[in-house]
Amino acid sequence: MRWVFILIVALWGGIAGAGERLDAEAFDALTQGKTFYYGEGGQPYGAEEYLDNRRVRWSFLDGQCKDGHWYEADGMICFAYEDAPEPHCWVFETGARGLIARFMGETGATELYEMQQTRQPLRCKGPEVGV
Repeated sequence: MRWVFILIVALWGGIAGAGERLDAEAFDALTQGKTFYYGEGGQPYGAEEYLDNRRVRWSFLDGQCKDGHWYEADGMICFAYEDAPEPHCWVFETGARGLIARFMGETGATELYEMQQTRQPLRCKGPEVGV
């Protein structure tokens, strides 16, 4: 009977330790000064550079970048960008393989996971100049 108790405790510990939800302070400490590359379903999705003062720079890895900022609201980390001021809020957790981001939107759920992190800035094309 004791082995059943040990098994239950081990399983519960594994579930409870599966991910730690990040608040604003923990998120800032983990991300500031770094660029995270995110994937979805085994494919690259995009990258975000986390700057000081809660500023960010996002790219879908197409060379185009957009600047924005983040803030905490209702236990989530919310992002607003220069071209889309309405916030996009995510729950961030740390997992065994890195950062996990979960978004619940009108069209369904999106879960992104960290593929890589670096201290190198994003590579962004300059502004397009017309004639």
